[in-house]
Amino acid sequence: MQGAPILYFNRHTQQVERELVYGEPWLRWAYETPLGRASVWAFFKRPFFSRWYGKRMSTPASASRVAPFIRSYDIQMGDFEKSADQYESFNDFFYRKLKSDARPMDSDESALVFGADARHKAVAVLGKEAEFFVKGQRFDLAKLLGDEKLAERYAGGTLVFSRLCPVDYHRFHFPCDGEAGAPVLIEGSLYSVNPIALAKKLSYLWENRRMRTELKTERFGTIQLLEIGATNVGSIFQTFAPGAVKKGEEKGYFAFGGSALITLFEPGKVTLAADLLEQNAQGRELYARMGTPMAKA
Repeated sequence: MQGAPILYFNRHTQQVERELVYGEPWLRWAYETPLGRASVWAFFKRPFFSRWYGKRMSTPASASRVAPFIRSYDIQMGDFEKSADQYESFNDFFYRKLKSDARPMDSDESALVFGADARHKAVAVLGKEAEFFVKGQRFDLAKLLGDEKLAERYAGGTLVFSRLCPVDYHRFHFPCDGEAGAPVLIEGSLYSVNPIALAKKLSYLWENRRMRTELKTERFGTIQLLEIGATNVGSIFQTFAPGAVKKGEEKGYFAFGGSALITLFEPGKVTLAADLLEQNAQGRELYARMGTPMAKA
């Protein structure tokens, strides 16, 4: 429904909460009006726009935006290495680092963890005709992966979509131990991945610029990890080295803007967390922090 609030269930407060959407008036105009959609197609989806905006957010002058942003969105800075006045630009704040003890890692060896602080949605059994965000919109796995044969291997598998808002911690991490391959870049546009946009056109997920990394594991099969760029996110930075990685190890980070992760499992390899399934059945995303359980073998 046009103008409807975005509601999600917070695992940590056990409450249904309303999302404070960064730039909501602009998003609703851009994706819910004919003129806005035309503007997105002609201008805002273009990588040059996000590069231009990203450069603005990396200037020393942009640091003046940090304190007002923290106040507006009630960001708890006690979790992070630096205080509000120590960031050299807004982007420096945007991909801020956590303190080492801020996200305790679930220690169960049979459990995978969420790779980011995000609002999560999942499909337990993904088929070519599986419906995802909105009834009537189909998920195209082959286009998402950029590989028809790979899509056949994961048809019927399990998919977790993790949506990061501009207010979130924007570094992402490995969900389990494994052997990580080199990331593959798949070029594309930079549409928003907010539900306001995806409700209109789910294909933004596989039209956007993204990176795919294969993670081979002993317990969970071979996992595909995808980072998806979005409007104002022209850059996805990988900080890991291909090879052996550990659960919770940093994989990379996004520069300014909203963005998303997709974690894709082969058929029959994992069972999703009960609260993730429960909230998805009610049409809501589950907010959960990095390091907390996503699924089990």
